[in-house]
Amino acid sequence: MQIRFDVPADPAYPARVAAVMSSEKLRRYRNIGAALVGLGVIGLVVTRYASWGALIQPLSLAMVVGGALSILYGPWVRYNSKRRSGRYAVEGAYDITADNIMMTSGSESGGIAWDGVSRVAHTPDFWVVYVGRIPATVIPREYMSEPDAAQLERFLHERGLLGV
Repeated sequence: MQIRFDVPADPAYPARVAAVMSSEKLRRYRNIGAALVGLGVIGLVVTRYASWGALIQPLSLAMVVGGALSILYGPWVRYNSKRRSGRYAVEGAYDITADNIMMTSGSESGGIAWDGVSRVAHTPDFWVVYVGRIPATVIPREYMSEPDAAQLERFLHERGLLGV
């Protein structure tokens, strides 16, 4: 297998990559924040009806505020990455073989061996490549030809990496 394609210098591309790469980590903050808000609201309801409720009111308020801030952390990170992404727009290229994924971006290059890849997640625009539990890189589908994308998808299924 030999798949090569170029990535143009698109100012919006780095922000989309950052959003995809950070989505799993940021989901954790959203879930924890929702749990904190829920527990805080329950605590505030208890403070209204229980005689000892005044003891937990400050804690409940802190949980609601902390939970709300945790929920808002993800959108804040995505906004900042989108705002700064124009500076990182450089031409790049991918060279994918049966052994590894080689990526070039501007004057930097790096690679990931398929043996080190634990799974590959499917999103509408990218394949997210994980090394262990960490999203290591993305492979953009939009810059690949249809036959190359189909070939890569077959390869990922054969190795048992897609949808694990």
